[in-house]
Amino acid sequence: MSLTSDPPAADLRAQDPPAPPAPPGTEDLVVVPVRHPWRWAAVAVTAVLLVQFVHGLVTNPGWEWDVFAAFFTTETVLRAVWVTLQLTCYGTALGFALGIVLAFMRLSASPFLRSVAFGYIWAFRSIPLIVQLLFWFNLAYLYKELSIGIPFGPSFLSFDTMGLVGEMSAAVLGLALHQAAYAAEIVRGGVLAVDEGQLQAAASLGIPRFRQLRRIVLPQAMRSILPNAANEIISLFKGTSIVSVMAIGELFYQVQVIYGRNGRVVPLLMVATAWYVLLTTALSVVQYYVERHYAKGSTR
Repeated sequence: MSLTSDPPAADLRAQDPPAPPAPPGTEDLVVVPVRHPWRWAAVAVTAVLLVQFVHGLVTNPGWEWDVFAAFFTTETVLRAVWVTLQLTCYGTALGFALGIVLAFMRLSASPFLRSVAFGYIWAFRSIPLIVQLLFWFNLAYLYKELSIGIPFGPSFLSFDTMGLVGEMSAAVLGLALHQAAYAAEIVRGGVLAVDEGQLQAAASLGIPRFRQLRRIVLPQAMRSILPNAANEIISLFKGTSIVSVMAIGELFYQVQVIYGRNGRVVPLLMVATAWYVLLTTALSVVQYYVERHYAKGSTR
């Protein structure tokens, strides 16, 4: 009996078939990258326009940057920024809380609840926000007092609407009720984006409905809800300027008061613009991190 050893690697390489020869005449070819002249032209034109815009901002005396710097951090403006943030926070919290209830009412199996939620959303999306704010601001004209008691019977507790609903309360109420109509559709769209088969599988495993909602539906629905919800919050933040019709001292109203006294319209408008841009940027950063949290396991 004889023992044989494997052939060396050099012999195996020698047995490989030779590489096919290159086509004739290709040895001298030069690979040239694709040229994009119009792309470079667009970049050049855009860069020139941006430089001209920045140069105009810096050198044009009409912007009055010294006046802008003098009023940007004054106590009056900072208080107005705080009022704007309060309106945004209260309107967002109450609006989305009510919007979640309306969204699940629209998803309910009860035709009555679906009809009520649909009617609310239809009404508050149809009426302009400024009309809603003025209505709530003049609530005391329609209802002198509000009472709590037996429906169509005696009341146990009454409230004077003149003292109950002031300027700030009317603004928060109007913004929240208006926001709830849009928040309801955002939440409903996010819930509908979750595959129904997952809920059926969870139900077959005996998982309670509330746990299905908390552990299965909401983590996936948030991926669809968050971008639209963030847009609505930013729109609400900028839309708080509309409450200036009610003489509430938010940012835009205070800026109007100041330039009405000193006549410096452009720099004061830039003060409001700069604050809106800064706070919107902060909201966008928060949105990015929240979206990244809920995107775990779904993004590459």
